[in-house]
Amino acid sequence: MGLIASMTGYGRAEARGARLAIVAEVRSLNHRFLEVSIKIPRSLASHEAELRQLVQGRLARGRVDLTVVARRVAGSAGVLRTDAALAAEYLRGARALAQALGLAMELPLADLLRLPGVVTVEEPEDHEEAECAVLVKDAAGQAVEELGRMRQAEGAALAADLGTHLTSLDTWAGGMERLLPAALARIQERLRARIRALLEEAPADPGRIAQEAAMLAARSDVAEELARLVSHCGQFRILLAGGGAVGRQLDFLAQEMHREVNTVASKADDGEMVARVLEARTVVERIREQVQNVE
Repeated sequence: MGLIASMTGYGRAEARGARLAIVAEVRSLNHRFLEVSIKIPRSLASHEAELRQLVQGRLARGRVDLTVVARRVAGSAGVLRTDAALAAEYLRGARALAQALGLAMELPLADLLRLPGVVTVEEPEDHEEAECAVLVKDAAGQAVEELGRMRQAEGAALAADLGTHLTSLDTWAGGMERLLPAALARIQERLRARIRALLEEAPADPGRIAQEAAMLAARSDVAEELARLVSHCGQFRILLAGGGAVGRQLDFLAQEMHREVNTVASKADDGEMVARVLEARTVVERIREQVQNVE
């Protein structure tokens, strides 16, 4: 038996190397199609296409937001470089300016170190790029896998709940089928009484009255709608059992169920039948709401 998946979920993973740590977070929500949004630092922009393919290869539907963050591992700072010649030029320029303006010139070392270019950090980018590519793919892959597991777990809960609603709908249809003969008999009797009342002043053939009443009552026969509803429930169960990305098919069947129940409501001309339609409408509405979250 396959598994259906929910379209909502969350996954997070971290991949650490000697100098870098990559953290990936991915969230997904309901969406008619697969829409992928990726937020990634400019330094990692070259990996965006690969990450998009990763998500598209594992998910079929949903609004997916993938965020990737890179940070340097503690103790792996780059090489610190100081430019003494540039600092000396800054100092000479400051002294010359102070002399020209007749000011006392004191330039503390801390202020000198803050000037552009005096102190720089050189990072070994060449071998880090290869490490970064592996870490990005690893972190994103693990995050998407965790997301998939959460979506599957929620999908299992959805399938169980939908199965309960299908059983309720089957039970309701069976009860309506058993109720139908007596309900149609009551409808015919009311119609015969109505026709007789309309023809009180003129003689009428009792056989003709019965025939007309039967024809009118037949319009209230909902046996076909109930049979189609049961058939839809069966198809729904088959799709649930097969699993996979069946959300659109389930949504179509849920709409068909809704249509059949509405037709029963419009055709039913019996108080007991009408009273029971509300129950089915409630169940079908719950099914329609829940399939919106199925991948």
